[in-house]
Amino acid sequence: MTPESGRAPAPLDAAFLVRHPAAIVALTGGVGLIPLAPGTWGAIAGIPLGLWLATIPTVVALVVLAAGFVVGVWACGVTAREAGVHDHQSIVFDETWAMAAVVALAPVGMAAVLAGFLAFRLFDIAKPWPIGIIDRKVGHGIGIMLDDAVAAAFALATVATLARFGWI
Repeated sequence: MTPESGRAPAPLDAAFLVRHPAAIVALTGGVGLIPLAPGTWGAIAGIPLGLWLATIPTVVALVVLAAGFVVGVWACGVTAREAGVHDHQSIVFDETWAMAAVVALAPVGMAAVLAGFLAFRLFDIAKPWPIGIIDRKVGHGIGIMLDDAVAAAFALATVATLARFGWI
C-alpha cells in the first residue's frame, strides 16, 4: 500500500505503458522501462531533442520547452497517481525534458553537451538545496518536473561558467 493512493503500487511495465497516453509520455516512450539507470537513459533521450531545439530560434525553443514542461506536469502526475508511487524511477520524462533544455540553451558544441549531461546528472542525483527540498516536499506532477528543472538550471550555470573560463 502506498500513502499516495491507498493501494499497492502498479507494476510499471509494457502493459502499463500502453494503458494511458500519459504513461507513454512519462516513460519517454518506454525508455523508463530500461532496468539499469532509467534516469540516465531518460536524460540521454533528451539530447537529440535538445540538439534539434538548438537549431530553431531561441524564443520558439523556449515556447516548445514551456509546453513540454506543462505536458510533463500532466503526464508525470497522472502516471505517478496510476502507478501509486510519487516519482517512480521509470518516470523519466522529467530527465528527458530537462536534458533537452540544457542542450538547447547551452553553448554549442559536443563538449558543452557532455558537460551539461554530467552536470545535470550530478545535480539530479545528488539533489543539493533546493532540489532535494523540492523533490521531498512538492507533490504531484509539478514536483516531479520542478526538481529536474532546477537541476537543469544548475547544469546550465555550470556549463556557462565552464565556457566563460574557456574550459569547454
